[in-house]
Amino acid sequence: MARPVRYAAIGDSYSIGEGASEAASWPALLARHLGLELVANPSRTGWTTADAIEHELPVFRGARPGFGTLMIGVNDWVQGVEPDAFRQRLGHLMDEMRAILPNEKHLLVINIPDFSVTPKGGEYSRGRDISAGLANFNRITAEETERRGLTMVDIFVASQELRNRPELVAADGLHPSAQAYSEWERRIRPVAQTLLRKSGWKPDLWRGDLEMLD
Repeated sequence: MARPVRYAAIGDSYSIGEGASEAASWPALLARHLGLELVANPSRTGWTTADAIEHELPVFRGARPGFGTLMIGVNDWVQGVEPDAFRQRLGHLMDEMRAILPNEKHLLVINIPDFSVTPKGGEYSRGRDISAGLANFNRITAEETERRGLTMVDIFVASQELRNRPELVAADGLHPSAQAYSEWERRIRPVAQTLLRKSGWKPDLWRGDLEMLD
């Protein structure tokens, strides 16, 4: 039997499962549901694109993945990184990750959630419009993704469900709960599956229709 596809993620709190646990993070769920081998997830809460370039890319490179995900940028906006600097660093991450993967199309990008809808989100606004600022960074993410012929999953609108569904907010009042991460993974999963299947991937641990998976 062929070994499962090696999978590595680069990101921040949203990729490591802050507010729940690493085991409940969407990358961990994605690996379990698609039969991938999650060989590295060096994502850290509070990290920016600059942190990811310095600390996460070397781990990603050493993991020798066949599939990767990138979900980062919220802390760039929170910390006041200029849009042009964010674009340059994000593009650099994408290019380096593509060069590491055997198939550059196996990099899946996920955009930034809207944390303004959480009870404590407003504490990080510093007088700015959070939703508008994140939407602008997501526009940049979409443009850089499209420029490279990659695929992006839009989680921004789905994340706004946290406004009216308290069960989707973690106890810290800011991050998603385990249930929210699970719902996000359900959106990401079929896109990841399609990307991999286009190159002839057949999941060794596939257990039936997506709807049957928890």
